[in-house]
Amino acid sequence: MNHSEQFFSSQHLDTVYPQLQQLAQDFKQQHLNNLFMLEKDRFTKYSIQLEQLFFDFSKHRIDQTLLQQLCHLAEQQHLSQWIDRLFSELNINYTEQRAAMHWALRLPKQDESYPELARQVHEQLDRMYQLVEQIHAGQYRGATGEVIRDVVNIGVGGSDLGPHMVSYALNDFKVKTAHCLEIHFVSTMDGSQLSDLLHQLRPETTLFVISSKSFGTIDTLSNAQTVRLWLEKALGTHPHVAKSHFIGVSTRPDKMTAWGIAPEHQLLLWDWVGGRYSLWSCIGLPIALTIGVDGFKQLLAGAYAMDQHFQQAPCQKNIPILMGLLGIWNSNFLDMQTHAVLPYDGRLKYFAAYLQQLEMESNGKSVQRDGTKTEVNTCPVIWGEVGPNAQHAFYQLLHQGTQAVSCDFIAPVERYNANHFTYVENAAALIEQHHLALSNCLAQSRLLAFGNQALDLEELKNLPGYKQYAGNQPSSTLLLKELNPYSLGMLIAAYEHKVFVQSVIWNINPFDQWGVEKGKEIANQLLPILNGEQTDLSQFDDSTRGLLKMLLGKGHD
Repeated sequence: MNHSEQFFSSQHLDTVYPQLQQLAQDFKQQHLNNLFMLEKDRFTKYSIQLEQLFFDFSKHRIDQTLLQQLCHLAEQQHLSQWIDRLFSELNINYTEQRAAMHWALRLPKQDESYPELARQVHEQLDRMYQLVEQIHAGQYRGATGEVIRDVVNIGVGGSDLGPHMVSYALNDFKVKTAHCLEIHFVSTMDGSQLSDLLHQLRPETTLFVISSKSFGTIDTLSNAQTVRLWLEKALGTHPHVAKSHFIGVSTRPDKMTAWGIAPEHQLLLWDWVGGRYSLWSCIGLPIALTIGVDGFKQLLAGAYAMDQHFQQAPCQKNIPILMGLLGIWNSNFLDMQTHAVLPYDGRLKYFAAYLQQLEMESNGKSVQRDGTKTEVNTCPVIWGEVGPNAQHAFYQLLHQGTQAVSCDFIAPVERYNANHFTYVENAAALIEQHHLALSNCLAQSRLLAFGNQALDLEELKNLPGYKQYAGNQPSSTLLLKELNPYSLGMLIAAYEHKVFVQSVIWNINPFDQWGVEKGKEIANQLLPILNGEQTDLSQFDDSTRGLLKMLLGKGHD
């Protein structure tokens, strides 16, 4: 009995497992070339349009029978009931006794299902919007009375990856201000980002946003303390300096106040918001500062539209459910343990890094909800890069390597449109470059799927083995009508819900991250040694003792 069989048997899926296992054996012998020959209308059958988002999954090794069985798998694991539980106030994050209500951050202001929840969320969002408008209008001033020209977001993990990714992706929609406001991001605890950045900034015109759910993350507070000393050295230690130059976003107003952040500059979130799901909250302040209040509302609206689709659409027409089930099929049945995310738009430069946290921190688990170990692979390794760059880095492995890899190709249909294009005189050339990127996107997914069959027949004659391509690598293509706040909100929410679908099938909790927490604890045990506050190394293993001695300049014994 293999790992998948043990797992699915333990879940009492005796009705669905044998059929999926048999189908897997069949599909391992099938090539996408054959599947496209058997179903001439695969593109129509295996694609879904939802407003500004189009999802093509025809290049997966599936057919209608397999699709039905995957939906049956979802039924057996009670996915619809779990979706209902997600969109509720239940403590679905059972190891921390918390709800997981990031979806509530997207609720309309006058939501009738959860009016009190919507009121709380929008109370904080309205306070954030007020600060954004003050900063944009030049009404928010530093301690010396000068207009704020630079805002630095200090965070790590979800307090950095999400806001940074979205702000960069939507830079075309950046609000123009008379004082040319610039947004910056700092996350690394070693101070390298911060050191380089502070040389470019003036203390009098710089505002810092300290984003930390717990307001206890050592990475963030270390950087925050450094910038406070930088400000005090230039502007003095008067309390007005901290009041004017810091905004805090956290669940802990007491800690923000103790640190010196004025209550009127504190934005709150809730324990039921996981860090990697928090960009929709006031953690998204840098996003709102970049694209404005209206743009941020559009981002939320796009995510809300995907929330509604996820709850209402049937399995075979439900984009997040299908994304999740296709991932299960590839990983647990076709033995693909890596998944590449390949955006063909430079604005999505940080999207793969964002998804790495979203997926691997959520589903990188090996213990099921009942406390037993999983006997199947859970989250695959998520990796990727902007497609045109990736082609010159690792596509060789995708096309001719020994690893089976599934891929997501992402691209906007329209680019450099008149509404958000500044350099009109270069429009034609840039649109042509966009078409070049799109042609490469389609070409790469085509070659991955069909291999030699994508080549010209004449080219195949006497072609040596090192120039041949096996193909049969599955991929999805997600097209956005345009990369804008609304469509990006839809896309991000689709991936969030995909992660949840897979967690249900794997029977794991996607909302905790105990592996991350324990690493931080152990770091706190080592820090006093490196700071010279403790000298006893006996508690550590031989390797760690040796490395500590090297770092302390005591040499190699």
